[in-house]
Amino acid sequence: QVQLVESGGGLVQAGDSLRLSCAASGRYFSYYAMGWFRQAPGKEREFVAAITWLLGNTYYADSVKDRFTISRDKAKNTVSLQMNSLKPEDTAVYYCAARSSGSVYESRNYNYWGQGTQVTVSS
Repeated sequence: QVQLVESGGGLVQAGDSLRLSCAASGRYFSYYAMGWFRQAPGKEREFVAAITWLLGNTYYADSVKDRFTISRDKAKNTVSLQMNSLKPEDTAVYYCAARSSGSVYESRNYNYWGQGTQVTVSS
């Protein structure tokens, strides 16, 4: 089992920055890749970014590339998502997730999910 707890969401203005964190615990989670997904009202959940725990390889959606940065802290067992130059279209509930195999881009491959944290960007 892997437990994931997100924090850091909030209300910001367009152009601002926000940092999300995901605290991970449980057995063997270090063998997983960690991802961030988001879901806006009336839309499907979409991939944002992912990082492999052991090697730190990173993956991004085109819509956030060059604005968002995913990182992990092995000592603290946390995964973070630094979000810069936020836009109103980034408004969504952001979820942290853990995956054991398969494409990092597909939510169906993620075995464990956090409860989500709301990010709202006003124009």
